[in-house]
Amino acid sequence: MSLRLSGVSYSHPNGQSALQAIDLQVAAGEQLAIIGPSGAGKTTLLRLLSTSLQPVSGTLSLLEQQPAQLSGRALRRLRSRIGLIHQSPPLPPRQRVVTAVLAGRLGQWSLLRALLSLCYPVDAAGARQELARLDLADKLFQRCDQLSGGQLQRVGIARTLYQQPDLLLADEPVSAMDPVLADHTLGLLGAVARERGIPLVASLHAVDLALRHFPRVLGLRDGRVLFDKASSEVSQTDLASLYANDSLTSAAAPSHPQAGALRPGRC
Repeated sequence: MSLRLSGVSYSHPNGQSALQAIDLQVAAGEQLAIIGPSGAGKTTLLRLLSTSLQPVSGTLSLLEQQPAQLSGRALRRLRSRIGLIHQSPPLPPRQRVVTAVLAGRLGQWSLLRALLSLCYPVDAAGARQELARLDLADKLFQRCDQLSGGQLQRVGIARTLYQQPDLLLADEPVSAMDPVLADHTLGLLGAVARERGIPLVASLHAVDLALRHFPRVLGLRDGRVLFDKASSEVSQTDLASLYANDSLTSAAAPSHPQAGALRPGRC
C-alpha cells in the first residue's frame, strides 16, 4: 500500500480533537476524493499525509515508510517524494512564475543547483511544459502578484507536477477556478496519476466534482469516516448524513442518480 493509516487520531495544540481513529488504505494508482463539511478534518488529514503533522496515536505508513520513525535526511527524502497542492499556494508575490514552478524540485536538487535556480532558471523548458498543460505557458516570466487567484492555483499545481512526486495530495485544488477550468484541471491530475501509477488523494468542496472525477470517495465528518466507497455507490442518504445541519450552499452533482437534490455546504 502506498499509504496506510491504522487507528490514527490527531488533536490540535489546544486539545480539540480533529481526527479520531482513522483507518485508511490507498494503493498505488488509486484516486480518492475526501468530502465533508467545514471542520470535518479534511485538511488535517492531508497535512498528516504530507508529514507536516504527526498523529498523536495510531500508525501512519507512507510509501512503505513510517514518518514517525524518520528524522533528518531520511525524512526530507520522504517529503521530496510527496507532492501537496495547496488551496492557496505559498508563492512569494514578487517571485517569477518560472522560479515558483522550478521550486518543486528544490528538495531533490543539490544545494548548488537549488541556489542557482533561485537566481537563474536552470530548466525553463521544463517549467514551460508543465505550465502549458494548465494553459499558462504565456505566464512563464510574469510575477506571481500579477496573476489571479485561479492562475496562482494552477501555478501551484504546475510546481507540484514538476516535482514528479510518488504520492500526489491536493487540498481544495480548484476552489478559485471556474467550472470549465476546474474540470480540466482535475482531469489533468487524474491523467497524471494514471500515467505515473501513483495515488492521488484530494479534498474537494464541490461534491459533483468528487463524484465525477474520482472512482472512490471518502466522507469525513467530525473527524470520523462516515463512508468510504465507490463514487457510483454514494447515495443521497450518504450525503444527507454527511452534511446534516450544514449550511446548504453548494450543488451536488445533478447528473448523479442518487445525489440529485442535495446541496451540501462549503468546506
